[in-house]
Amino acid sequence: MTNSINSRELIADILTEILEKGAYSHVILRQALDKYQFLDKTERAFITRTTDGTLEHLLSIDAILNRYAKTKVEKMKPFIRTVLRMSVYQILFMDRVPDSAVCNEAVKLAVKRKFVGLKGFVNGVLRSVSREKEQLLDELDPQNLQKMDLPDRKNPSVFSAFLSEVSLVSSLPPWLLCLWIKELGWEETKKTILAFFKENQVSVRCNQSIASMEEIENSLRRQNVSWKKSPYSSKVLQLSHYDYLEGLEAFSRGWLQVQDVSSVLAGEATDPQSGDYILDVCAAPGGKSLHMADRLSGTGMVEARDLTPQKIERIEENIRRTGLKNIRAVCQDARILTPKSVEKADIVLADLPCSGLGIIGKKPDIKLKINEEALKELAVLQREILSVIWQYVRPGGTLIYSTCTIHQGENQENVRWFLANYPFIAVDITDRFVPELREPSMKEGWVQFLPGKHGCDGFFVAVFQRKAKENDE
Repeated sequence: MTNSINSRELIADILTEILEKGAYSHVILRQALDKYQFLDKTERAFITRTTDGTLEHLLSIDAILNRYAKTKVEKMKPFIRTVLRMSVYQILFMDRVPDSAVCNEAVKLAVKRKFVGLKGFVNGVLRSVSREKEQLLDELDPQNLQKMDLPDRKNPSVFSAFLSEVSLVSSLPPWLLCLWIKELGWEETKKTILAFFKENQVSVRCNQSIASMEEIENSLRRQNVSWKKSPYSSKVLQLSHYDYLEGLEAFSRGWLQVQDVSSVLAGEATDPQSGDYILDVCAAPGGKSLHMADRLSGTGMVEARDLTPQKIERIEENIRRTGLKNIRAVCQDARILTPKSVEKADIVLADLPCSGLGIIGKKPDIKLKINEEALKELAVLQREILSVIWQYVRPGGTLIYSTCTIHQGENQENVRWFLANYPFIAVDITDRFVPELREPSMKEGWVQFLPGKHGCDGFFVAVFQRKAKENDE
């Protein structure tokens, strides 16, 4: 480890910001890595993996700590709680870190932060976990899910015990498991959970109006970056074996945009024509807006809106990097009608605020922040925004509704509500996707992508066309 920076102390501070103060993991982690860019690749990887891994397995880790600690997790001193959590993760899931080193470093951190009286407690708990490591790993093995059969839900105590067992293995809250089992069925829920445990690779979309695929691939090759092409979109590459994204020529020149293939597919579901005016009402950080500008090949205009100056700056940063001229960023609350925009847009993109349940594999703190009440509130917010922004679509124009979640209340139910209340019809989108992705629901204008089924983030896309004016009423 670098002498000037104690990586474990830095991880503890990052996790404290996330778990005790409510910071978003991807934001606080990115800020820390940007600040300490001088750290070598191995050390930054250690910080990232320990932070993300602790969050990913947090519910399981807390259940284990409650077995071995006399003081329950919720009663512990916040810093000690954080140190124990990250240390249990290292003991159980990071083979290259000797258990003894994990225990010793945890004790040192407790002492350094003036918890000398708790060093015995920290050491004792972690040594106990280490002694029973193999048994715990067997218990936490995700493959155990394959052996679990869904019990009869008519027996509440048996079903509750089943949810607790699945929660321990998956590190997902029982209420969420219950929701997915109800909406997806146990087999699809199981596949989704297992997909969340797979290692994430960075997906990028290639801005092909700026550079050809040959230019992009040659640039990556010169920097010894490995990649594989997505089977679902010719525009998407999955990158590996690079230090940091900002150091890639293809990224700094605006040829690449970080974007999961599921998000790209939302853009593929549109059918933009040369010269179109496209309005993206909740655009930050601007991936879909930039995708549309790229597809327009320098024609038309994409207006990327979002709520705060900070979000607009993120969009503008990406616009500057790509150099695309047919896109602009505007600060605007999507809940408030802009009269001058009424019936002006050929396409409106509405990738609305949602629970984010489809991207838990990439942002594991989502499952720690969200709850059932928040799901209901988000569905109401989505309807509030849709009730305004539909007016921007010209007669015959297109509205794209999307979320990065797996929840019928925010997805399919909103589709039914929207079609019942506004002058739109569903568009058959079957032919807008490769055959491997096609689902029966696409004929009804929507599709729910699932991590365990489609190999991408959990994402929902629906496409509507506004009726001709005389048929609006």
